[in-house]
Amino acid sequence: MSEVSAGGSLAANIVHFARALRRAGLAVGPAEALQAARAVAAGGLGGREDVYHALRACLIARPEHRAVFERCFDLFWRDPQLFERAPELLLPQLPATAAQPPKPGEARAGEALGQSEPKSTPGQRAEIDAALSLSSDEVLRTRDFEQMSTAEATAAKLAIARLSLPVKPIATRRTQPSARGSLPDWRASMRTSLRQGAEPGTIAYRKRRQRWPALVALCDISGSMAAYSRMLLHFLHAAANAKGAGWSKVHAFTFATELSDITRHLRTRDPDDALRRAGAEARDWQGGTRIGACLERFNRDWSRRVLGQGAVVLLITDGLEREDPALLGKAAEHLSLSCRRLIWLNPLLRWEGFEARAGGVRALLPHVDSFRSAHSIASLEALSSALSYPEDSGEKARLLAAMVRQP
Repeated sequence: MSEVSAGGSLAANIVHFARALRRAGLAVGPAEALQAARAVAAGGLGGREDVYHALRACLIARPEHRAVFERCFDLFWRDPQLFERAPELLLPQLPATAAQPPKPGEARAGEALGQSEPKSTPGQRAEIDAALSLSSDEVLRTRDFEQMSTAEATAAKLAIARLSLPVKPIATRRTQPSARGSLPDWRASMRTSLRQGAEPGTIAYRKRRQRWPALVALCDISGSMAAYSRMLLHFLHAAANAKGAGWSKVHAFTFATELSDITRHLRTRDPDDALRRAGAEARDWQGGTRIGACLERFNRDWSRRVLGQGAVVLLITDGLEREDPALLGKAAEHLSLSCRRLIWLNPLLRWEGFEARAGGVRALLPHVDSFRSAHSIASLEALSSALSYPEDSGEKARLLAAMVRQP
């Protein structure tokens, strides 16, 4: 770091800032920190905006990381006269207490920078109405995955590991003898009658055989889904390793620019090890989005292997397709006809004003059986309703009606 040796305090504090970003979940390493220190030293300390843009250009590479970076930067550079006092230039500043809800990424930013809990003023007593307050468990259930701090994300992973996906067995066309069956077994009844000298006897009955369907999950791991894909993969790991859940098999695939089969990795008992193996298998993590091409490849290479005997498919994506929506619509139609139920989980449904305006969303929506959100623990718990009741279409009917009114 010879280029920035003269400003050793500057370099040290930039490294501290880069470590805070890494603790907040951003992929910032020593190379990025060194590049940022060189950029700030080369550009000079002309003003707050200059340092902001120099650090932002070197320390973040994706638009979805901007919110966490801005919160960290605001907490780290709180003093408005920051650049008039060179000796105190890069000392971290404690944020003022605010009574408004945190912005996206602010919880992780505050925790990464060592933000302490607000202390009460001497002589001031805080009164809390317990009847109107929510328990911490209830807050965690409804908290958006993107808004969670590191500690909350850890607690959420433990809660997700306890979730289950109940499923009802499927009645097949084959039958089996049963004393409580509703279908008369005339052959068995005639054989019994012949053994008794052709005298009329008790009528035998049969019932439909039942089998458990398979669960197939297609999880989007592109950059726009980065805040949710890890949590949803923890959810799929819990489903794959649940005992007595009823699913005959659980198959999992990830996609961004290419399709990857991570089924065998999710069978690893340790969730962190399972996700590490899955991440090594999926080389397009946080890449672009080619939903239509990936679904087309799944239909061609995997549908006959894993969609037999009435499989249920979970399609986990925001639907922000970068290629031709017509290809996506054709692939979604093929997928819908090949499975028993196609359930679309979209984190963007967390917004009350969400509308089907994107081309990928409009292409996918007519071919799914149920359209639901997947942004919190509570939304994943509600998924059991879509699995247990075939008539549950979630938000599909409302959005389709809006599409008809506003083509």
